[in-house]
Amino acid sequence: MTEPLLRVRDLKTYFVTEQGSGTARAVDGVSFDVRPGETLGIVGESGCGKTVTSLSILRLIPEPPGHIRPGSFIEFEGRNILTLEPKELRAVRGNQIAMIFQEPMTSLNPVFTVGDQIAEAAIVHQHLSRAAARRRAIEMLQLVGIPDPEERVDHYPHQMSGGMRQRVMIAMALVCHPKLLIADEPTTALDVTIQAQILELLERLQAELGMAVMLITHDLGVVAGTADRVVVMYAGQVVEQAPTVELFAHPVHPYTEGLLAAVPRLDAPSLSLRTGGRGRLHSIPGQVPAATAWPDGCRFHPRCPYAWDRCRAEEPPLLDASQGDAGTHTARCWLVTEPQRRTRRP
Repeated sequence: MTEPLLRVRDLKTYFVTEQGSGTARAVDGVSFDVRPGETLGIVGESGCGKTVTSLSILRLIPEPPGHIRPGSFIEFEGRNILTLEPKELRAVRGNQIAMIFQEPMTSLNPVFTVGDQIAEAAIVHQHLSRAAARRRAIEMLQLVGIPDPEERVDHYPHQMSGGMRQRVMIAMALVCHPKLLIADEPTTALDVTIQAQILELLERLQAELGMAVMLITHDLGVVAGTADRVVVMYAGQVVEQAPTVELFAHPVHPYTEGLLAAVPRLDAPSLSLRTGGRGRLHSIPGQVPAATAWPDGCRFHPRCPYAWDRCRAEEPPLLDASQGDAGTHTARCWLVTEPQRRTRRP
């Protein structure tokens, strides 16, 4: 097995709240690997810590109020990201590790042309002249499928549609041919047709450039079609991780089970034509607790249909739930050791 490109171990990123309501433990002991060339999907509902995890990898957490706690470890190609000097860190950001942010309209600078914004990374990291960087920008616009790139290179963000702006963000991220691309909700606010085009584009570029992709999303459909492995996050922790096929076929954690049950299916009786589509979708009861007050024991127990006394009192570690190779499927749930308790409480 190849050595991981990125290793994250016991990552803790906390925020001190201004209201004096305590410390928000947004990311609280997260560990995972990203291997060269693979796509790792990170899923979970809003507030679970997905985006904070990605920002921590690039050390983009605003300090204060945020801080990455001592004991956290982020290693990229054998180098500890958390100990790099600012100059070394700048050589990694945007060059070897690139990121596509959630909102292209707020991530793109409205007063610079898209060509200037794409070319900037090539000038800074690859020391190209302005003329050469402009040519590279046109090449990148063509690569991501924007028509008339020679003309579009001089357009401003507001002159482009949402799908085109997202393609510009991808062009900016890939201009230096990074080894790892972090894509944070790359299809948010796009219609279904454009979503499919963007995901197909990312898959094609990944194959051409040989880069690894860390895909952050709340859409399990996106993960099913693109990811090699999946990390499921809840309440600042990893609650389950497994190869994609294994996770969808045999979910172990009740939260993963609930997420999969909530995905609309054409063959579901509740949505069939005979009921006129009036059936109810499955939902997970309750809400994600505040990051300043995670529950004792298992953090999912207030919403879990299987919880018993041990879940309320004792926090489970990540346990081996593999049916094949040991360690390929892990879940943070006591049901791994006591599967007979998988009976719903009244």
